[in-house]
Amino acid sequence: MSSKGLKDLPVYKKAVELHSMSRAIAFCAAGKEEILNLYKANSLRGQVAGSLLTDTALIRKQIALAAGTSSLSIRQNSLQFVSIMIRNLSSYCKGLEMDGMREREYLELLRKELTSFRKSFKQWRKSLGS
Repeated sequence: MSSKGLKDLPVYKKAVELHSMSRAIAFCAAGKEEILNLYKANSLRGQVAGSLLTDTALIRKQIALAAGTSSLSIRQNSLQFVSIMIRNLSSYCKGLEMDGMREREYLELLRKELTSFRKSFKQWRKSLGS
């Protein structure tokens, strides 16, 4: 699938929105300095923020891989990987909340976006026959 065709997929658009929102929340949760050095984060929030960013970026890549391959095995692995990342994102929200992140309304927005993405992902997965 061409990159233009990929960008037209509703599930890919949702994945991009999810990544954008996670960047904003990671910045809010960990602060500017830790975001610049996520791999060296000392705090739990910094580590969770890094995982949030990494997983949402991986979701986009796996959707692109699944959409662009003719291999059933690769597609199934990518779809399974995305399902795992979705569960991880829910855990990250809970972790940030339990760590005392004050901006809980942002976490609720991310949860809503995650729910919307999950629905879009399930529809897309069904359309692939997987």
